[in-house]
Amino acid sequence: MAIRRRDFLKGTGALAVSAGLPRFARGADTAGIYDLERFGNARILHITDTHAQLNPVYFREPSVNVGVGERAGQPPHLVGRAFLDRFGIRPDSAEAYAFTCVEFEKSAARFGKLGGFAFLKTLIDRLRSEVGDTHSLLLDGGDLWQGTGLANAVQGRDMVEVANLLGIEAMTGHWEFTYGEETLRDNLARFRGEFLAQNVFLTEEAAFNDAAAFDPASGRVFKPSTIKELGDHRVAIVGQAFPYVPIAHPKRFTPDWTFGVRDEELQKHVDALRAADKVDAVILLSHNGMDVDLKLASRVTGIDVILGGHTHDAVPQPVAVKNAGGVTLVTNAGSNGKFLAVLDLALDKGKVRDVRYRLLPVYSELLKPDPAMSELIGKVRAPHVSDWSEKLTTPDRLLYRRGNFSGPTDELICAALRSELDAEIALSPGFRWGITALSGQPLTMEDLLTETAITYPETYVQEMTGGQIKDVLEDVCDNLFNADPYYQQGGDMVRIGGLSYTCTPAGSIGTRISALTRENGRPIEAGHRYKVAGWASVNPQQGPPVWEIVAKHLRTGRMPERRGSGVTLKGVEDNPGIAGPG
Repeated sequence: MAIRRRDFLKGTGALAVSAGLPRFARGADTAGIYDLERFGNARILHITDTHAQLNPVYFREPSVNVGVGERAGQPPHLVGRAFLDRFGIRPDSAEAYAFTCVEFEKSAARFGKLGGFAFLKTLIDRLRSEVGDTHSLLLDGGDLWQGTGLANAVQGRDMVEVANLLGIEAMTGHWEFTYGEETLRDNLARFRGEFLAQNVFLTEEAAFNDAAAFDPASGRVFKPSTIKELGDHRVAIVGQAFPYVPIAHPKRFTPDWTFGVRDEELQKHVDALRAADKVDAVILLSHNGMDVDLKLASRVTGIDVILGGHTHDAVPQPVAVKNAGGVTLVTNAGSNGKFLAVLDLALDKGKVRDVRYRLLPVYSELLKPDPAMSELIGKVRAPHVSDWSEKLTTPDRLLYRRGNFSGPTDELICAALRSELDAEIALSPGFRWGITALSGQPLTMEDLLTETAITYPETYVQEMTGGQIKDVLEDVCDNLFNADPYYQQGGDMVRIGGLSYTCTPAGSIGTRISALTRENGRPIEAGHRYKVAGWASVNPQQGPPVWEIVAKHLRTGRMPERRGSGVTLKGVEDNPGIAGPG
């Protein structure tokens, strides 16, 4: 049975969920920031989208995260001051720095870097020891193995070692699939936890050829769920991998597998867990993205809490979603190791009686690094660090990526593509991963790889008509702003260089992009052919990897002019998902 509405509503009508934001400001007493009041009888810890960031990082949250339709102005589509007001966070606080883009550079100097696995290990061990290992569980929501030059060079093997030491007991995946089946299975053989994905099945041809599967009868490639004994209670963890892997990435990496949200199969599986396995709670470990999870929660009954990832949204409080069975809580736990989610459950007589949820920023300056994890990180990095220590340039501006339309990091990549490949226009994918680099601090080759290291980094140059360019922009824009979340299939908007356009996010398919204009002010002509450079194509390419192109450009000392995103937004003037550039 799903959590009933009455179990979450107090007499005042407020959710029985604690925001749990820590109280921290530089110079204040910080001893109790991670001292959580004991609650319930089962603790589940959740990290997601760490993107292999072994050490603490700077990461600026978006200033543009536009919601459309019924999601406009609702979490996760709140940024800047609107976010602070919604969640009651003081603008000059460490919480504001962790959760928003407000005065980011000023706050970065005050509060330092966040995350880092040695610091995560310390915090996780502390929170687990408070309740006992038999009453706690550590889960990872995917995008653990990818995001750095090191992870790319060793195909995620470094992160398997780190995950084992951290104590991750179950995970699901997304970018993990881009290493291909052989490497994925080899890494999973080394992983001490369980890889869960109820929504990955064999293709008909692969099933006919007896391809490897967890359950050949159903065609499920991976174990769909696991049941963990937490004290005297049974908690089911169901895995939900990224549903659109063969669309967002080259299909050649997963030719024998089909993906999808598959909410009907999920409902059947949850019903079976409830009926046959007599579980006290069902948790969905999801890499759908928060908007998809919110829709799924309205359609599938019997799930108590969705621990979500993929969209990198750091949302301090769960969103309660009504469905035919009661209420499901939907969460999303940020990215890059910045946050650790703590879900405390009060389990009683086969149901979840109450919940406390806290999304804790991992302030590296307030935690001591775990010695064993520090040693392991040093060991896995040692063979490669010297190769990537070259200082390429010193940026004269803040470099960040996360945002619906653009960021200075992608503007730099586009400028390098156009300059080095002699192209009129550049297109760069709207990836959400990648760290923030402060102005005035050296940018190394390792930093550049953190923005570009994937298994299909080859650049290309090709001719495209103006009509084809518009079609590409329209297609990606629909993936981002389709009113039906199940059709939102990827990252942020493709980044552009050498042109500008107007975007109407709330428009209909094929009408969101208009006023395409060249850098020289001339309109893009539908029938004219333009020389376009890009990278990360889903089709095989032969050009050098993008990091070589960008590194060559940076070594010249040239930084692009500050042109901004090149995007004019229309119809979203009062949208609280807009706070500034990006």
